[in-house]
Amino acid sequence: MTKHEEIERKAEALIAPVLDENGVVLVDCEYVKEAGDYYLRYYIDKEGGVNIGDCEAVSRAVSDLLDANDFIDGAYTLEVSSPGLGRPVRKDRDFERNLQKKIEIRLFQPVDGQKELTAVLTAYDKTEITVEAEGKTFGIDRKNISLIKEYVDWN
Repeated sequence: MTKHEEIERKAEALIAPVLDENGVVLVDCEYVKEAGDYYLRYYIDKEGGVNIGDCEAVSRAVSDLLDANDFIDGAYTLEVSSPGLGRPVRKDRDFERNLQKKIEIRLFQPVDGQKELTAVLTAYDKTEITVEAEGKTFGIDRKNISLIKEYVDWN
């Protein structure tokens, strides 16, 4: 487990009671470095969607817990937000939620001549996802995936 994954695991465990108290669920948690700065991001949701008040309440409560537990070395910015449309699919719970649904995939190297495709997720494991697109079923190595997100039908 990498240092970032360990921080994400601890951060997810820390926020659990705050989520329950505020009637929201955790969609994702990420600890990332962008443009030289570190960010701890929580993406939350609830039936009917979250609003700015939900994000503020969770942010205040978890900020106090993070300060009290102090397990992240150095400075970072805490962000709490809605996952929005086209949620990223990263963790097993995301893959499980999207089984038999359309997803958008971007690849590092082309598969079947394509680097971007929309397909139905039919299976997944630690090393590969299986999708169906245009009547064909094929596997994609997870190391070749730069981005997977939930499909949004704009029609």
